[in-house]
Amino acid sequence: MSNNPYSEAFPHRALIAAILFLVAFALMPAFARGAEFEKNIMTGGSKGTYIQIGRDIGGLVGECGQTLNVQESAGSLENLVAVKNRLFTQFGIVQSDVLEYVRTYSASDAELRRALFGVRIMFPLYNEEIHVLARRDIARLQDLSGKKVAIGKADSGTWLTASLVLDILRVNDAERLAVASDAALPMLLSGEIDALFYVAGAPTKLFVDPSIDGARFHLLDITDAPLLATYTESEIAGGTYPFQPEPVAGIAVKAVLMTYDYDPAKSPYHKDSCRAAGDIANLVLANMDHLRETGHPKWKDVDLAALPPGWKVGDCVKAGMAKDYKPLCNRTVERTAAAAENAVPVDQEYLRLLRQRLEQ
Repeated sequence: MSNNPYSEAFPHRALIAAILFLVAFALMPAFARGAEFEKNIMTGGSKGTYIQIGRDIGGLVGECGQTLNVQESAGSLENLVAVKNRLFTQFGIVQSDVLEYVRTYSASDAELRRALFGVRIMFPLYNEEIHVLARRDIARLQDLSGKKVAIGKADSGTWLTASLVLDILRVNDAERLAVASDAALPMLLSGEIDALFYVAGAPTKLFVDPSIDGARFHLLDITDAPLLATYTESEIAGGTYPFQPEPVAGIAVKAVLMTYDYDPAKSPYHKDSCRAAGDIANLVLANMDHLRETGHPKWKDVDLAALPPGWKVGDCVKAGMAKDYKPLCNRTVERTAAAAENAVPVDQEYLRLLRQRLEQ
């Protein structure tokens, strides 16, 4: 028996060496190993708007001859953490109220502050409507008092927004169930719960379900003044969903595409990730008209100048905004001039770059 005290703890040195080699291989520059550098975007559930927006961006990257993997997720909080901590995950879509919540609490929470250090904005996107689907006898949010309400999967953006909304209105005795919205819908239809929250850009596939009977269920109007101090006033147009012939007054949050502030001089991984952020920023800017024409309807509402306060745009993104920037494409994207009038906002420098693009 070996007298080496580490022999039992590390019995498979060859395996460990192989693992270390694979890690080093993964972090080697993509061009050096003859393989495409892996790129991922965190989105949301399979029936939500985030995943459709991610697929639209992935389509542009595909036309360039590259690959952007579109990942389902629980939503905003998972996406925000993944951008910072998950390997080969450079992008994630996050709700602006989640950003505000995190920014506010990180001021007094050193651990949270460290966890989010280096996270940056890539693009502000569109407003997401806060949908509350409820039984017909429930007329307003305050009527959820004492009722069973699905508020989204724990730690999702919907979960946080629903919690904040109910807290602001002091609807504290509602039974809040941490159930994902797609799982909550059949529970509502069967009478197990009384209402559900879902934060998503309208139209969302979840509510196109023909089994939603407009005589039994409706979307609540949300016009409470305390909420308008935090959220944007909005409206879901009549006929957006089969069960909803009339317009619904409501509130919305901004969807924001996030990335990380990669330092190309730090490591090959940072260099490749920075290049990916610049490439995708450039491709989105150069194809905004195409996205508005052929992508999810929410592309028509994208406001690239609507930066959430207190957040900065990543330097790699700003590099991709330069007039002479050329993305690393394996094939030519035919649409080349569409986006000279559509640029991305970046703190003051970002806005300056945006104005330059608009003046062309």
